[in-house]
Amino acid sequence: MRPLARRRSCKRSKLLCCGGSRACRAGAERRRVGCSTLDDNYKRFTRAIITIIFCPLLAAFAQELTPTPTPQTAGESVATTFDVIVTGSNIPTAEEVGPNPVDTYRREDITRLGVRSATDLVQKLPAATGPSINENINNFGDGRTEIDLRGMFAKETLVLQDGRRLASDGFAGYTVDLNFFFNSTVDLNLFPLGLIDHIDILKDGASAIYGSDAVGGVFNVWLIHRFRGLEIYASYGNANLGASNDQGEERAYLLAGTGDDKTDIVVYAELYNRAAIYNRDRDITSNADFTRFGGSDTRSGDFAGRVGSFVYQPSLNGGARSPTPHAFPNVAKDPQYVPLSSLPQDERLFNFNALTPAMAPVDREYLYGSLETKICQQYLELFGDFKYVRSFFDSALGPARFMPDVFTDALHPFGISPAGISVPIQNPFNPFTVANYTSPGGADPTIPQSQISAVPPGTRLTTGVRYSALEAGLRTDKVTSHNYELTGGLKGNL
Repeated sequence: MRPLARRRSCKRSKLLCCGGSRACRAGAERRRVGCSTLDDNYKRFTRAIITIIFCPLLAAFAQELTPTPTPQTAGESVATTFDVIVTGSNIPTAEEVGPNPVDTYRREDITRLGVRSATDLVQKLPAATGPSINENINNFGDGRTEIDLRGMFAKETLVLQDGRRLASDGFAGYTVDLNFFFNSTVDLNLFPLGLIDHIDILKDGASAIYGSDAVGGVFNVWLIHRFRGLEIYASYGNANLGASNDQGEERAYLLAGTGDDKTDIVVYAELYNRAAIYNRDRDITSNADFTRFGGSDTRSGDFAGRVGSFVYQPSLNGGARSPTPHAFPNVAKDPQYVPLSSLPQDERLFNFNALTPAMAPVDREYLYGSLETKICQQYLELFGDFKYVRSFFDSALGPARFMPDVFTDALHPFGISPAGISVPIQNPFNPFTVANYTSPGGADPTIPQSQISAVPPGTRLTTGVRYSALEAGLRTDKVTSHNYELTGGLKGNL
């Protein structure tokens, strides 16, 4: 007898198979696949039912409940909402552009600006803010031009030439008046406009790189060191053509260069001249009384012929130039003098703007030479340049006033006359015979300088005499500066 075949259970399909024949196994596999397909369909159907039932409930739970509006109380402000829009830029930035802003002005940019001097250039640069000296300032200027970046005074802006430092201007340490705020600076007039290749302006503090003198920023001027050919330029301009004392301006330069693959030579020469323009030639500056424009009256009360609150009659100035000596007791009894208040407003004070320039004359000469040559198979370069600049500036102020009083005594150590000067009665030019002050003499021992000008006791004086040395002319300040620069060295790559 043949033994009965053992039954084998199929765990996956849970069906009985026959005794291991090929046909039996194929049938079992078909039954298993069919069963798996039914199970998968059943699972998908169940998930779909759950999603349909619960998704609306979850969405309703996630929504915010709208608050029930409450009635507004009288006088209570209603809160309103505003949209806040945040904008940005997704434009990629070049890797060579750093976080510090740098403006570059090339030669063609400077030409398009139409500037004729460093002063014109600074006035057109948006980065130049705050007070600075330039050649248009007559009162306390000396002909130099400075730049002030970010309004931190010009001494906080570092000026470079070809990336190298320059010596400060010779007048930069002159600390009289407002010049104290502009010391330790470089004169921008040292850079002729026709020789500038480009200018880099760092509009942020760079003290971490250059030191404390670059807190305001850096002004870097790059000169031309490679040029082929010859360039000649000449121009003339005038601000008031045909009028007296007009401001004629001439400028001419020559730029020449030659070289080859190894050597470059550049030569440059320039002449610049600008005439003065006077205050009297412009309506806005013709009179130092600016009250008509909402300003103040800056005219001087010191002029010849004034004694206290009296003045020598203007009608007599055409004949007698001075009053009769020792003719009357005092100014109130002298018919040649009239009260200052009796004169028209325009004649009570001295208008020095009728004599002074608004913009002083200036002239400059430039001479420059540059040499660059490559040696050691292009790995080493020899360079050198020479520059000479001569500048002349002729500023002028009104006539010198005689004040304070040169005479002192124990009661007045800083001058007997609080305004003006004192004239002794025995002076042959004193028109009065009776003194209005008799000095007790002496000096203040705590003020040594008062002992030098102390008058003897009993000296009789006429006080309050005003005077300006009009016959001596204007106070002029003729400034001539010479700047020499010689640079040389080797540079290369290792």
